[in-house]
Amino acid sequence: MAAIGRSRVRVQLVFMLFVISAIAFLDRTNISVAGVQMRQDYGIDQITLGWVFSAFLLGYAAFQVPAGWLAARIGPRKLLTAALVWWGIFSIATALVPPQAQHAVLMLVIVRFALGIGEAAVYPSSNQFVSRWVPVQERGRANGLIFAGVGAGSGLTPPLITAVIVFGGWHAAFYACAAIGIVAAVVWYAIARDRPQEHSRVNAAELAHIEAGLPPEPSHEKVAVPWGAILSSRNVWGLFLSYFAFGYVIWIFFSWFFIYLAEARGLDLKSSALFGMAPFLAMTIGCLSGGVLNDAISRRLGLYWGRSGLAMVSFVLTGIFLLIGSQVSNAPLAVLTLALGGGAMYLSQSSFWSVTADISGRHTGVVSGLMNVGCQIGGALTASLTPWIAANYGWAAAFGTGAALVIIATIAWALVDPTKLIEPVDTPAPGISSEPVPVAL
Repeated sequence: MAAIGRSRVRVQLVFMLFVISAIAFLDRTNISVAGVQMRQDYGIDQITLGWVFSAFLLGYAAFQVPAGWLAARIGPRKLLTAALVWWGIFSIATALVPPQAQHAVLMLVIVRFALGIGEAAVYPSSNQFVSRWVPVQERGRANGLIFAGVGAGSGLTPPLITAVIVFGGWHAAFYACAAIGIVAAVVWYAIARDRPQEHSRVNAAELAHIEAGLPPEPSHEKVAVPWGAILSSRNVWGLFLSYFAFGYVIWIFFSWFFIYLAEARGLDLKSSALFGMAPFLAMTIGCLSGGVLNDAISRRLGLYWGRSGLAMVSFVLTGIFLLIGSQVSNAPLAVLTLALGGGAMYLSQSSFWSVTADISGRHTGVVSGLMNVGCQIGGALTASLTPWIAANYGWAAAFGTGAALVIIATIAWALVDPTKLIEPVDTPAPGISSEPVPVAL
């Protein structure tokens, strides 16, 4: 990413966003592992537990756009710091809901909704950071690394949370996650700045490299969010609908995969923890690989094929792996095949967030937040619908529903054009042409 003599502050801060992304998913998926014990303590079934899962996602979805607006207004440094502290508090609150209380389930729903509000700031903030700090030609890799934290955090969740539960009970798992988040808040506030011009460790060479690779701002000064242009954009709705399908599928893994292994495949707690890591390790690899492929294909064939084309291939592969994996009778082979589905899904992750930064400029936080609403609506739906489908039609039908959605959503990606800006400017974005570039073979 950097030439000799150029500082690498942007790379270090992107890595810190990877860490925060991992912590965010540790904090939101810990309940999937603890849910086996929580169901027993609270005396609830899977469908009721699904309501608790959905509450988080509804809070998360409801505050995506406000979080994007705040990220643009107060900056990602302050917003992410406050968010880490907020969700640390509500992680602790999850463990403090007494099972014997008359309205214990309602209290859990409220606490998880509030946790979702706090976590809503993560990716709109990170994408606002990317739009200010990362040149266009590096955004695929940057977003690939940031979202690799999803797989890393979720992959660490089964063994880490299982170990904490074995040692100190399920309540201790939420206390441990809260402590990790508070430490991250202190570190982020200490090392981050909202713009490269404000950071004392960014040297002149790195600053020039960043500024040369950023898309030009619109020639007219415009402070208000252009809601008409955003809501009438084919790109925005294509991203929204495809991210809905993405969210539906990934939350089968985040909410139910551990329980699926324990109850549908008959694995014990430790075996479930081991096998439960597989999809999330595959997601990490897929996310990093997708970021590299995104930038490489964009340089050779243009932004459409690097962003949208890669995402379409990702969605089709995901559907195929889910359909095959859900039919396999051998548990290890089924886990491997379904894990490949998760990894294939995450090949597209950097495309979503790179396109929103490509087309949105100063409004990146708002547009990426709106797109992420689609993902969380899909996740909230699957958190409650998946156990119902599994109970009535079997787990093969539950995974098959997700497969059908992502294959259909490939059409939505085909309509997304990363070169079409929400606020048009006179000159194209630097670094990567919208047209194929001749390549010497």
